[in-house]
Amino acid sequence: MQGPKDATEATCRAHKHLAKGLPKASDTDFELSKRGFIATIPDARILNDAGHPVWEMSSFAFEDEAAAPDTVNPSLWRQAQLNKIHGLFKVTERIYQVRNFDLSNITFIEGEKGFIVIDPLISSETARASLALMREHRGDKPVTAVIYTHSHVDHYGGVKGVLSEEDIARGDVRIIAPEGFLEEAVSENVLAGNAMGRRATYMYGALLPRGPKGHVDAGLGKTVSLGQVSLVPPNEIVHETGTKLTVDGVEIVFQMTPDTEAPAEFNFYFPQMKALCMAENCSCHMHNIYTPRGAQVRDAKSWSYYINEAIDLFGADTDVLFASHHWPRWGRDVAVEFLKKQRDMYKYVHDQTLRFANHGLTPTEIAEEIALPPTLAEEWYSRGYYGTLNHNAKAVYQRYLGWFDGNPANLHKLPPVEAGKRYVELAGGADNLLKNARAAYDKGEYRWVAEIVNHLVFADPSNADARHLQADALEQMGYQAESGPWRGFYLTAAMELRNPRPPSATPRSGAAGQLRTLPAEQLLDSLSVRLNGPKAGARVMALNIDFTDTKERYLVTLENAVLHHLKDRRADKADASVAITRPGFVDLLLGEKTLDALIAAGAAKVEGDGKALTDLVGLLDQFDFWFEIVMP
Repeated sequence: MQGPKDATEATCRAHKHLAKGLPKASDTDFELSKRGFIATIPDARILNDAGHPVWEMSSFAFEDEAAAPDTVNPSLWRQAQLNKIHGLFKVTERIYQVRNFDLSNITFIEGEKGFIVIDPLISSETARASLALMREHRGDKPVTAVIYTHSHVDHYGGVKGVLSEEDIARGDVRIIAPEGFLEEAVSENVLAGNAMGRRATYMYGALLPRGPKGHVDAGLGKTVSLGQVSLVPPNEIVHETGTKLTVDGVEIVFQMTPDTEAPAEFNFYFPQMKALCMAENCSCHMHNIYTPRGAQVRDAKSWSYYINEAIDLFGADTDVLFASHHWPRWGRDVAVEFLKKQRDMYKYVHDQTLRFANHGLTPTEIAEEIALPPTLAEEWYSRGYYGTLNHNAKAVYQRYLGWFDGNPANLHKLPPVEAGKRYVELAGGADNLLKNARAAYDKGEYRWVAEIVNHLVFADPSNADARHLQADALEQMGYQAESGPWRGFYLTAAMELRNPRPPSATPRSGAAGQLRTLPAEQLLDSLSVRLNGPKAGARVMALNIDFTDTKERYLVTLENAVLHHLKDRRADKADASVAITRPGFVDLLLGEKTLDALIAAGAAKVEGDGKALTDLVGLLDQFDFWFEIVMP
């Protein structure tokens, strides 16, 4: 396996140039991130049931060095050191956070009878370890409620680490979420989950070795945990701003913030503690208006509006502000100043992008022109450690004007392989293209190298010289990147170009944990995007499906190569009527059990033509998680 290389002189020069434009050196963030520290566990090391680590911080010990190595952007290095501080912290009376046991924070509120849990991380194992640390220092109390601030997996995936199966079955633990939470969680993590999950391996550097030439930080947090992901649907939905709930004796006032950092999200305020939770709408960097892993483009204008509304609703009475990532801010004036600058950062990107667009600039041109004003650029929490000004400007353009920049040459472009072959021919062949690209590399023109060599890689992925030169260029771009996700994309691409993954005869699916916990409605909905339309062709089918464990009934139809499901409907002349448990249905969909095996085990019963159901399953694609990204 070919490993990474050293930073070039051009990369070192880029770091020195960037350092001149950074905000003034300050220890304030380090002081804030350590304030209220109570305890932690050694190296934050958390194991799964098999004894394998799903999270540990010892591999980031190299970040103890004060000065950034040549292979890491010095600004990202500072953020990485901040995100390395882990443990249980007291925010204010009755409010505690465990930080850096996962990508996100888990927050505990002390209620009258137990703990209210806010955002139970990605994995059950990390959430369970966080709860154990809280109980060790604040008492062995039950979890009385869970609040999901929004629909991203790092804010609900570890819920089964704080709730047992008995808790869930009993149904007396309040699970509170914003309107649209379940629909958006399914849309983002299931319907597009395979593609998004694969791209997330690039964005979070999950495949990279940890070290100065590999993964150092994700900006938003250290990285993603690698444990069991689950989803327990909420049993209480908040619909309106101003809603007041008393949860285990704690009063909470909610502010709905749809179409901000997530399509379904809310902020909330605790009057008894004068504490404001900004969910993920404010964090200690510039967030993503568009996330490179892929998701709906976010509304920067709405984002700014709701931060401003939070100031109006809660600012005057806020003594402490905390969020789902990073560290809190204490003091009313400090909190409001932070909110104002976060508000104006997103509004500035929105307004100035559209100003440029109305002058006729394309998204690529706007991204090169736009710069933050001095009053925003002077703050460390405006830096692009996660989102960047460059790709956020393109996102605003996309939201209003779409992917097309107006130039008809870009309206119907050739696909990458065909275009690659033409570009190689135009360049005078592969050898000549590589000769020119190497000359550009020696000049430090890495963006140009990546653009032209990409054509050769897609025209001929077997050309090792092309793959390796492309990897070299992307690697230097990764070393220079201030954004954790950009670094992750560049360095993961370099690794895969140098060490291509062997092809597989069968699809290598990703985790099925969330599929197993989906309600029947969303489970059936997820089948629609797996249906192979050309294979389905003119086939017509109707199935009555009764889920025996949840007592839900659906009519599933196939017509015009489209699947539909209708709740509480039945077809008198269905091809088959199937009574099946929901877990059994998932086993069938995943190919882990056959219908005959389920019938034999008593998990399914069929009236009519059972082959119709197996035929339908046969029309569903099995997605390969490890599809290629930087090669055809």
